[in-house]
Amino acid sequence: MYKLLIRPLLFCFDPEEVHYFSFSFIRFISKIPLVPALLKSLYEVRDPRLERQVFGLTFKNPVGLAAGFDKDAKCYKELSNFGFGFIEIGTLTPKPQDGNPKKRLFRLKEDSGIINRMGFNNGGVDAAVLRLQQNKGVLIGGNIGKNKVTDNDDATSDYLLCFDALFAVVDYFVVNVSSPNTPNLRALQDKEPLTNLLRDLQNENYKKQNPKPILLKIAPDLTDEQLVDIIDIVAETKIAGVIATNTTISRANLQSENRTETGGLSGKPLTKRSTEVIRFLSEKSNNAFPIIGVGGIHSAEDAIEKLEAGASLIQLYTGFIYEGPKLVKEINTAILKKSS
Repeated sequence: MYKLLIRPLLFCFDPEEVHYFSFSFIRFISKIPLVPALLKSLYEVRDPRLERQVFGLTFKNPVGLAAGFDKDAKCYKELSNFGFGFIEIGTLTPKPQDGNPKKRLFRLKEDSGIINRMGFNNGGVDAAVLRLQQNKGVLIGGNIGKNKVTDNDDATSDYLLCFDALFAVVDYFVVNVSSPNTPNLRALQDKEPLTNLLRDLQNENYKKQNPKPILLKIAPDLTDEQLVDIIDIVAETKIAGVIATNTTISRANLQSENRTETGGLSGKPLTKRSTEVIRFLSEKSNNAFPIIGVGGIHSAEDAIEKLEAGASLIQLYTGFIYEGPKLVKEINTAILKKSS
């Protein structure tokens, strides 16, 4: 029903406006008695064989919602009813910011992709913390970044502010230095600044009574040499793992008319490359750390391929938009079939 009726209707309108409308609609219907239970019955797959123990946390299933969908933690509880094993909120910055000028979100229908240049639009970390204090039972990842006006030399202070603010209300952290939509942010992926940033975050983490897992989200556009650097950095800083991958700046083999828009590309065009990065990190590190696989997962087969390439968990974003919530159930059902 989603692909036949709902998606064609939604795709008639501006994608960013549809996103906000969808959030409002999901929150509204979730207040109706029995609707949350109905959604769970339709999309949730409960089975102990789906549980995953990863970086010290128990995930009820390995399919999560990627960061960027619920930036401000406004809909995490309602979204969890669609069968996700975990929800990653953010990217959050210390101060609220509007992000880049609109129009900044584009569907590539012929390519089953999306280009975004949102620019870390969010209401600031403190507002999200208040909402997350109401959480009851949803496993939450906190994706953190820096404000656009913060120089790279001062970026660590922004990440530390977000880290300390969110510490009590998230289960794991993700350091986002790989978005192409904040000027010069990707320069923080270079070995020296990245090592220093992660070391400082880990030092702050170790001061806590119960340290939280810290993961690094990387771009798919890194070279093999840079990926080897990432492996070295993970070993040196002892962070918990890597999320592979963020959006790409590549525009290879696209067919859609608006393919030349600037920003990060997600969806099917990213499927192959993100899996290649997962496999490279897994093999070259000898499975030394967990990997969350994300990028171009539009089918159960795509998800299985990433898991077999070395991912411990996976996340959806664009595939959830194009394929609908049934994709979560299809992936978990396929994982069960593989395990039987």
